[in-house]
Amino acid sequence: MTNRIGKKKEGNAARYVTRSQAIKILQVSLSDFRKLCIHKGVFPREPKKKVKGNHHTYYHLKDVMYILHDPLLEKFREIRAYQRKIKKAKAKKNDELAKLLLSRAPSFRLDMVIRDRYPTFIDALRDLDDPLTMVHLFAMLPAIDRLKIEVKRIHNCRRLCHEWQAYISRTHKLRKVFVAVKGIYYQAEVDGQKITWLAPHARQQVLTDDVDFNVMLTFLEFYEVTSLSLHVS
Repeated sequence: MTNRIGKKKEGNAARYVTRSQAIKILQVSLSDFRKLCIHKGVFPREPKKKVKGNHHTYYHLKDVMYILHDPLLEKFREIRAYQRKIKKAKAKKNDELAKLLLSRAPSFRLDMVIRDRYPTFIDALRDLDDPLTMVHLFAMLPAIDRLKIEVKRIHNCRRLCHEWQAYISRTHKLRKVFVAVKGIYYQAEVDGQKITWLAPHARQQVLTDDVDFNVMLTFLEFYEVTSLSLHVS
């Protein structure tokens, strides 16, 4: 471990690392690093003194070490290695082998990650604002292949929205409604926790090129499991 982090440092240099340093410690790609950070709830920090300069993104070393010892990291490495096998089979034009490998491709589950981040039902309710807003947003978007927005994801978001709205309606949990330009803001109270979410207006959504939908879809992947877990609870 000492070799990966380097020689002993002090102050901010010992507590914070840049994104490049974090990726080197974890030995993953940039896309996998982003996914791990989103799933584990790890976000960039702003140290008082930026040792490497203002143009870098910094992470707390403790957060990086937290990811390093997580089973999800090993699963990501396994999937990455398996994808290389598929790519190699396609390069050799071995379609039969590539098809077989695709049918047996490994996947990962977020159940344990959800339980780790939200040990109690109340903890999950406190962090439900963003998941509900994201799910309601994607429920209104069109399916676009080039952006990897699949039809089944849209349908799943719509189902989750309808289930949540039915629950709020039947249990009389709705407290406030506010109509704005962005959409309709709702606020409900569940088990003493105020939950606020935004539902876009029912009209055709315009997708701009300045939005990173890969990052949004990673958040959605986590939020879908979070919402489903709450429904089960």
